[in-house]
Amino acid sequence: MKAVIPAAGLGTRLLPATKAQPKEMLPVYDKPTIQYVIEEALKSGIDDIVVVTGRNKRSIEDHFDKSYELEYTLQKSGKDRVLKQVRKITDLADICYVRQRDLNGLGDAILSAEKHINDDAFAVLLGDSITKGPLCTRGLLDVYERYGKSTISIREVPNPCVDRYGIVSGSEVEENVYKINTMIEKPEIGQAPTNLAITGRYVLTSDIFDKIRETEPGFNDEVQLTDAISKLDDIYGVKYTGKVFNIENRLGWLKSSIDMAVDDEEFRQDLLNYMKTYI
Repeated sequence: MKAVIPAAGLGTRLLPATKAQPKEMLPVYDKPTIQYVIEEALKSGIDDIVVVTGRNKRSIEDHFDKSYELEYTLQKSGKDRVLKQVRKITDLADICYVRQRDLNGLGDAILSAEKHINDDAFAVLLGDSITKGPLCTRGLLDVYERYGKSTISIREVPNPCVDRYGIVSGSEVEENVYKINTMIEKPEIGQAPTNLAITGRYVLTSDIFDKIRETEPGFNDEVQLTDAISKLDDIYGVKYTGKVFNIENRLGWLKSSIDMAVDDEEFRQDLLNYMKTYI
């Protein structure tokens, strides 16, 4: 199975940091956001990856490419530990890149990868979303293998925040697994059927491409992936019990870096002591 990682958006809510740098390359603690995403795909058993990019996204390709000058300098300086880390990034996965020519929404971004998918099911991991805890994508693959239908990751969000997400409702068919009957992209508060939000991880059957082509622009005058998925015959949702960080605004980005940093035993206590000075 292949994974598609959309990474073509402009990141306007993170300006000016994203004026010349993709939001997917913003560091979360000590790694770019998109590296966490690719590592999740790898740990889930997927090493064939399509990244959908746009203009000014060349640094994503450079990050996962070989850097002869940097490796030579590190080797000459005897910085073997760092050299090993740099080489590991290059060898992470088999990655190819396609460009979304016009920014017409997430659905259109997925459609850009169609020629690389053929008739196979594939995973989608949003390039600006990090999960922490149980392997989110692996859980979707397990449910897809049981039911053979498109499967999406969902989680509970506070009711005042439902207008920020695609929201679903359905019936629970096994613990934390739902057969979905309704999907709404960013409903108004008070009109959402539940507080179960799509988290940015999917396993989709290849007929999604035809559904995207049939989908008219919706919210924000863009082709929404949620609208296209809702046209599929059967959809399953898997409730994710770990943490999800959306690197789409300043607060989400800051929270993600702090959460990842406290896992580093070398700096954990110093960081906690520093944060206490603000409490």
